[in-house]
Amino acid sequence: MTSKHAGRSARTKPNPHVGSRFDEFLDDEGLLAECELQAVKELLAMDIKAAMDAEGLSKSAMARRMSTSRPALERLLDPKNTSVTLHTLQRAAAALGKRLHLHLSNA
Repeated sequence: MTSKHAGRSARTKPNPHVGSRFDEFLDDEGLLAECELQAVKELLAMDIKAAMDAEGLSKSAMARRMSTSRPALERLLDPKNTSVTLHTLQRAAAALGKRLHLHLSNA
């Protein structure tokens, strides 16, 4: 007996994730929290960069406004670097004339 899928026999164990939600898959694999953190950091970095571009701010000028170094700003704008502190995010927001808002939501 053959399966509908080429190269697979009817005895092949079905994939337990077929039909499940992607979040459930990531949670089952122990990756959900890490992926969510990465996504939040990417969005924050994009928002900060967009606000800098809207004001015509260079990275050096933004670093000066934040009273930080250019390498520290590079880490903040790096979407893969999730080690940014709330203090740094607040300073970036203030340097752009904005406020940082955080909230908790139900899982």
